[in-house]
Amino acid sequence: MQIRSAKDLTVYQTAYELAMEVFQASKKFPIEERYSLTDQLRRSSRSVCANLRGCWAKRRYEAHFVSKLTDADGENAETETWIDFARDCDYLSPQDHAGFSTKCHEIGAMLGAMINNPSPFISIGCRPPTSDLRPPISE
Repeated sequence: MQIRSAKDLTVYQTAYELAMEVFQASKKFPIEERYSLTDQLRRSSRSVCANLRGCWAKRRYEAHFVSKLTDADGENAETETWIDFARDCDYLSPQDHAGFSTKCHEIGAMLGAMINNPSPFISIGCRPPTSDLRPPISE
């Protein structure tokens, strides 16, 4: 299958699924958590997807691509932290926590693999030319 957009990436699909599951679960959090834990958890889980879309747009530049992947990985780690807080505050069941944590680990592993080997994802047709491929300078 040819990947035409970030939405075709398994890591994006898994992250999006997690963000939606987090959204549904966080609807049950206490109202006093609306502007703290609920907001932080929703924001960080959604940010993984947003950063993946951003890195896909920047894939012609390997360093920028990896930088955005690293941002997505950081947001994923933050999501897992908020999930731990939600469990410890008794807002998430141990089963929900385990399922969310497993997805965070899967996402982290996929992001790590992409960070360690970005070349299959770099847009070859858009790579900057090497010095020997540049047109001659006219005088």
